[in-house]
Amino acid sequence: METRVQHQKQLQYAEVYISDMLELKEIFLRAQNTATVHKDFGIPFLLAKEKDNILSFASLVINEQGEIECKAYHRAETTEPEKRIFDYKSEEYCQRNTTANFRNPEQLKRSIESMVSWLNF
Repeated sequence: METRVQHQKQLQYAEVYISDMLELKEIFLRAQNTATVHKDFGIPFLLAKEKDNILSFASLVINEQGEIECKAYHRAETTEPEKRIFDYKSEEYCQRNTTANFRNPEQLKRSIESMVSWLNF
């Protein structure tokens, strides 16, 4: 009987830097099937990458009830297990962080407006 060896991708998780924004914008535009960034882009805070290729990122957004929540965006080639693991890690990260964007909805709303304006400039 033949055994197939499956190689799992070695994903790395990292905080988001300004230098990542253009790639995150591209992922968002494709995931949302839109031409411009809008408030659902949020404030990105965590990403998953394989080597230099970003596969997923998580953002802080304001939900319909005006509360802060975490939303993840993924490239099409991201597998379901990778998505689930990343979603778990980003929620965990979000719960541990105590900075203003993670706890103050008004502060986050202003930050998102600035981010969207900057990315669509």
